[in-house]
Amino acid sequence: MRAAASRHHRWWALVALTVVAVILLAIMISLAVAIGEIAIPLSTTVRAVSNRIFGTSFELNRIHQGIVWDYRLSRALVAASAGASLALCGVVLQAMLRNPLAEPYVLGISAGASTGAVCVMILGLGYGALTLSGGAFIGAIVAFLLVGVLAAGAGRSSERIILCGVAGSQLFNALTSYIVTTSANAEQARGVLFWLLGSMSGVRWTDVYLSVPVAITGYLACLFHARALDAFAFGTDAAAALGIAVRRVQVVLFGITALMTAAVVSMVGSIGFVGLVIPHAARFIVGPSHHRLLPATALGGAIFMVFADIVSRIIIPQQILPIGVVTALFGAPAFAIILFRARRSV
Repeated sequence: MRAAASRHHRWWALVALTVVAVILLAIMISLAVAIGEIAIPLSTTVRAVSNRIFGTSFELNRIHQGIVWDYRLSRALVAASAGASLALCGVVLQAMLRNPLAEPYVLGISAGASTGAVCVMILGLGYGALTLSGGAFIGAIVAFLLVGVLAAGAGRSSERIILCGVAGSQLFNALTSYIVTTSANAEQARGVLFWLLGSMSGVRWTDVYLSVPVAITGYLACLFHARALDAFAFGTDAAAALGIAVRRVQVVLFGITALMTAAVVSMVGSIGFVGLVIPHAARFIVGPSHHRLLPATALGGAIFMVFADIVSRIIIPQQILPIGVVTALFGAPAFAIILFRARRSV
């Protein structure tokens, strides 16, 4: 009886936490639309969105209407979906590799996606048949395969996989710098380098139509494999003993990770630490069970990225700071804390 009451209490607590997180995300998106060089009241924001979605005819300044709908709202939605995607990637990689430091940025997947996107952007790889997202996806897959080969040769311990990821990341960053230095003109070089630090200045509704479906699809696929992710916490042998099709699940989840990372990198550049910090924060709040951890992580990543985007626009007057710089300012101290805790637990 007490066990049933305890489960009922935990279920209601999870529902309440989810509602609070969704409300907080809505508030953050509203703030992202309202805050900027031109302050826009919330009532104006609501009317501008209503005019475009519901066909109402509120009289608004055309500049305000354009800023709300064409610039800030689309930017906030891309930030939310990108944050959710990167955070989910971190959860999956940490569970699959059984390493608290695993995330796309550390493992070199983001760097590989950046190299693939730059090859399409500057070298014209694919002769117009390959999109920026397609190039980023190919780069992410190549980076992951390279890290996998290096890890197989060095030993499959989680620590060595992380070291191989760092080596792969440096390699692809060097390739990206070489391509930009040797093949891009001055204007292209400035644009690419700013984009590689994480920039949402150029995102529009076409990016929303890609980022949101990718984030939702990735989330549902991860949630479908929540039991398998729980099983991987005990190792691949234990997962196989529990009836998990280890190889199939690994291919599917690593493919989903590469797809979500590539989609984010192709739109906003390489952004680090989101996939590292948010899963640990969510795990501290809701526990290790992936049925609870995945939704908490997705919402937390979305909230954090929208917050980082707001900070990037207001921290320096009349200047936009690359969002990757903001996430690193928060992520680097968290990274140090995780390393310190991991050392103490040994």
